[in-house]
Amino acid sequence: MQALQVLSLTLLSVLAANAQTFRPGKCPQPPVQANFDTARYLGKWYEIQKLPAIFQKGECSTATYSLKSPGVVGVLNRELSNNTVNAITGYAKVKDPSEPAKLEVTFFEDSSPGPYWVLSTDYEGHSVVYSCTEFLGAFHVDFAWILSREPTLSKEKLGELYNVFTSNGINIDVMTVTDQSKELCNINNLKLASCFQ
Repeated sequence: MQALQVLSLTLLSVLAANAQTFRPGKCPQPPVQANFDTARYLGKWYEIQKLPAIFQKGECSTATYSLKSPGVVGVLNRELSNNTVNAITGYAKVKDPSEPAKLEVTFFEDSSPGPYWVLSTDYEGHSVVYSCTEFLGAFHVDFAWILSREPTLSKEKLGELYNVFTSNGINIDVMTVTDQSKELCNINNLKLASCFQ
């Protein structure tokens, strides 16, 4: 038991040092988008805000979804970091056909898939996405994103979307804004790297 506590404290320290959002206890179980339509969700989304994540450190972040094969969605994530556009590709699958808004995303063949739950979307304007992973039954790590089809969202709309998280017990106090300004995000003349660094 003592070894388990030491391991937990060590992992918590590593996550804290990387500005990851971790919480005590088990993952919240928020409801997801009813009658989720994968075909309407495809295309490009701009990241507007997110909870800090150790694997995302850049700006101008976008996610582009495409139909890879029946039941499989291709994922292309891009971000700008140190004047370089970093990109990573993966795929998403629905775990349970009765809950199509609960997807699992894989970026590396030898790694476990991560949850990607669409809590709310209107397909043409916004998407609210949540992911949570539990560790040792003692705590969980939250990931959350607000996405938009355009590089900005109004304050009024953001307020509505915050409520999707908070009304379901998801703490977003440390959510950060992603810079999507034209001045920074004009990536036509920037170097493209193969994966996030």
